[in-house]
Amino acid sequence: MSSGSVSTSGTTPISVTGLASGLDTSSIIQALLEAERQPITRLTNQEEKLSGQQSQMQKIQTSLMSLSFAAEEFVLPSLFEGVQSASSSEPARVGATITGGAGVGGYQVEVTQLANSAQRSFAFASPAAEDTITIDGREYTLKAGATAKELASKINSDGKGTVYAAVQGKEETIVLSSRTTGAVEGEFIEVSDPGAVLSEKAGSAKEGKNAEYTVDGVKGSSTSNTVTEAIAGVSLTFSGLTSAGAVTIAVQPPAPNLKTIETQLESFVNTYNKTVEEIEAQLTTKPVERPQSASELSIGSLFGDGELTSMLSSMREAMYETIKGLPEGMSSPLDLGLSTGAGTGASSSQSSLSGLLKINTATLAKAIQENPGGAATMMQQWSLSFSKTVRDAAAPGGSLEARVNGDESQIREMKERVATMSEMLLVRQKALEQTYSQLEEILSRNSAQSAWLTSEQAQLEANG
Repeated sequence: MSSGSVSTSGTTPISVTGLASGLDTSSIIQALLEAERQPITRLTNQEEKLSGQQSQMQKIQTSLMSLSFAAEEFVLPSLFEGVQSASSSEPARVGATITGGAGVGGYQVEVTQLANSAQRSFAFASPAAEDTITIDGREYTLKAGATAKELASKINSDGKGTVYAAVQGKEETIVLSSRTTGAVEGEFIEVSDPGAVLSEKAGSAKEGKNAEYTVDGVKGSSTSNTVTEAIAGVSLTFSGLTSAGAVTIAVQPPAPNLKTIETQLESFVNTYNKTVEEIEAQLTTKPVERPQSASELSIGSLFGDGELTSMLSSMREAMYETIKGLPEGMSSPLDLGLSTGAGTGASSSQSSLSGLLKINTATLAKAIQENPGGAATMMQQWSLSFSKTVRDAAAPGGSLEARVNGDESQIREMKERVATMSEMLLVRQKALEQTYSQLEEILSRNSAQSAWLTSEQAQLEANG
């Protein structure tokens, strides 16, 4: 015979021994309860599966809203706003950038002299005692035994200094250069050194020079190698002389920035493809045949989901959609080289419904160059239409949110039912324990009475 106990929440376990009946009454109770617990288990599993589905749906909803925002970027007028650009036939010698509105056309630039700074070179001797050197009114104090590198460091770290210092050789020479380029009048780089740490090298002084150039034959001069006054709206950077001939600066008419548009399209395509792949992963993942955990129960909860499949189909159609009222040749994203990949396999396959996007950059460049205004109008109208398609499903009040809220309502209802059924099962457990306990008590009393009667009968027979 065996004995056992069943623990109930908030109560002391009732011991049902089975000593009187000879039955394992605890195991009988557990078996009965296990059978009655099956509906709770099934309902709990349904709740876990629905919770997983709700979680996946919320992730998809978030991804779709990001996709909607990416599409709406094409509504911004600034994306297709016309801007000018300038190019140089020899950018290594003369660079060019647009700084404002500039006259369209080609400009011939010749550079005969680069701007440079004034220089003085000095032999350096380490001071035997502390020494103060003055350069253009700025004082630099050296301790006894200081090196040329230490002096150069003091000069170069002085935010208000007028020169830079460079050490040449084995700290025997220090070269001072004006921090600004261009010609100066009168004395330049004035140095006072009572301790004779610096001794100027004869013939080493070099005056600063201006840049000398011509633009279309008109001469000009600049204290800097960056020139903004030579061509209105264009900044020129001189890096070398044009001894081999004039450099051509070409200023283009205002046009949309192709690189900016291409970058924006690539961002949209990446977001679109990532979203599609995320949805496809849910649609094609099958449920686990024999789930052993809550996480396994949630796997495949959206397998073959009809609403998501239909939404992917609508998104793809929106990419191909021809916008009414726009001229042929610039009426859909296809005309900019933006398209979905061809579907493969059976017509009902997920890949057929949700082909990923790709960009034909050559088609894009040609379309922007030939019809920038048409491209802007088309993309602005398309983005509003596409965004609406996505938002109808993912935005607050959309179909996906309705499903998420519906799932939440069902999950809450299931939790309440599980709680109620668990309480009822607990009551059932207590009733069974009480019933079997009483049965054992009755059987025990009967057994005792039977034993007494048997004893009395034996005694009577013995006395008879």
